Amino acid sequence: MTRSTPRPRNAAATRQAILDSAVVAFTRHGYDGVGVREIAAEAGVTAMLVNRYFGSKEGLFTEVVDVSFAPATMVPADPAALAEQTARALVERTGPQADHLGPFELMLKSAANPRAAEIIRAGIQKHVGARFAAALTGPQAGERAELGLALLAGTWLMRRLIGTPGLRDADPESLVARVTRMLAVVVEPPSR
Repeated sequence: MTRSTPRPRNAAATRQAILDSAVVAFTRHGYDGVGVREIAAEAGVTAMLVNRYFGSKEGLFTEVVDVSFAPATMVPADPAALAEQTARALVERTGPQADHLGPFELMLKSAANPRAAEIIRAGIQKHVGARFAAALTGPQAGERAELGLALLAGTWLMRRLIGTPGLRDADPESLVARVTRMLAVVVEPPSR
């Protein structure tokens, strides 16, 4: 009898495969629309292994939110150009050729679950909300940052997911200019 050589184990690669599978699954189907078994199957592992690495579906979702919201893709580091650069990033990320598997879709498809909404809220506060508030000067930075994020989310929803013709077909530079003016109200410190 010949003994087969065991497949080499690579914990980091296995963990990353699970995480990659989960990002796609949660973004496409939302927190309630996919189970650990489906995520595991797509990653080529067992559900038990997913739970070993992440503890639970909730633990896996928490990490997916963290890695999805961590990259600074919408809010630039330079406060001087915050409104224009954020508007430009929004228009580019919601254009017809943009990738659908972004943090906004993850948020939208999972927010109906109360626990998932808590995890998303924490991810926003930790990442994009914190970056936006830190870039603002003057009082009420947290409130102004969340108002700015609401403007971004609403535009994203209408332009990308619903595809209303006015936003979907808008000239990108014209849309950047309009969104820049709207964000300027949030970015500029209150007069009092």
